[in-house]
Amino acid sequence: MNSVIKAMFGALAMLACSLNANAALDCQGKFPNLVTDICWSCSFPMKFGSGALSLPVSTGQEDTPDAGGSPVCACGLNVGLKVSFWEPVRHVDVVRKPFCLSAMGGVELDPGFDAPHGTQTKKDHSGTSSFYQAHWYVDTVMVLLGAVLDSPCLEQNVFDLAYMTELDPLWNDDELTSILNPDSFLFGNLVARLACGADCAAATAGFGSNSLFWCAGCQGSMYPLNGHVASHIGGVQASSLITSRLIAKMHREGLMWAADGDAGLCGYYPEMLMDKTNYKYQMHFPIAQNKIDGKCCQPLGRTSIVWGAGKEIPGAGEDFAYMIFRKRSCCQGAF
Repeated sequence: MNSVIKAMFGALAMLACSLNANAALDCQGKFPNLVTDICWSCSFPMKFGSGALSLPVSTGQEDTPDAGGSPVCACGLNVGLKVSFWEPVRHVDVVRKPFCLSAMGGVELDPGFDAPHGTQTKKDHSGTSSFYQAHWYVDTVMVLLGAVLDSPCLEQNVFDLAYMTELDPLWNDDELTSILNPDSFLFGNLVARLACGADCAAATAGFGSNSLFWCAGCQGSMYPLNGHVASHIGGVQASSLITSRLIAKMHREGLMWAADGDAGLCGYYPEMLMDKTNYKYQMHFPIAQNKIDGKCCQPLGRTSIVWGAGKEIPGAGEDFAYMIFRKRSCCQGAF
């Protein structure tokens, strides 16, 4: 009799665990409130002109050096004024359940086939690894809000769900991913990993180092450019790493172009190796990122200890959505 009761309790426990696992993988999300959930101060500083003749409009946000020289610029025969700012241009979802669109309010798509689910796997005496799916949205919110009227310096694309890793056979396969990043074989050693400590320090103090392009700062290794996180510390850290990798992947595939510096004054240009100093990002789900020391966004690679506390909620907030800001240099008036 006791063995029967024990078997019944065991079956009930297994059922409860199964139900809890399914509940934990329910699609969670929220439409971002464009007024309160977006870190608009991250668009600053905005600079008009250059060098000693530069007129900065700042809110204490971090910035990178601008194109020097004359404040006047030309695109062909047309003359304009150099301007620079940080433009919110993309959204990224990092989710456990395939086809779950967190930035779209938690909508689930049903394409009629399955894709790998997100996992967290405890490794023997070596921490935890994880896997996430991710989505890439074109979302030029400044154009949507009409923040700057009739400005050719703003990206004019309309909202679009442009990339889903569930449809990408490289996202779940380390060997296939090496097609995109064959250089990763050069950095799978202890010396290269230790060098990422310097990138972590640089990203926490300011912006990460492009010389250490195989590093994603304090989040871990930029390679492989897929959804496998070898050292999972927490959801905020892992999703930040996936976000950095996805931006780098879009650059490597030619789907994301750069817009900074002298080369960007007259338009966008391809950049196969991402410039980490051209990006800042901000969480808006599950909790819109609050200001720390006057800042509500951060460069790629900055430690999540500084800004990520309390941003992961068990069950209801283990999927994440981020707003991506790209540095934009432009010759205003020359188009």
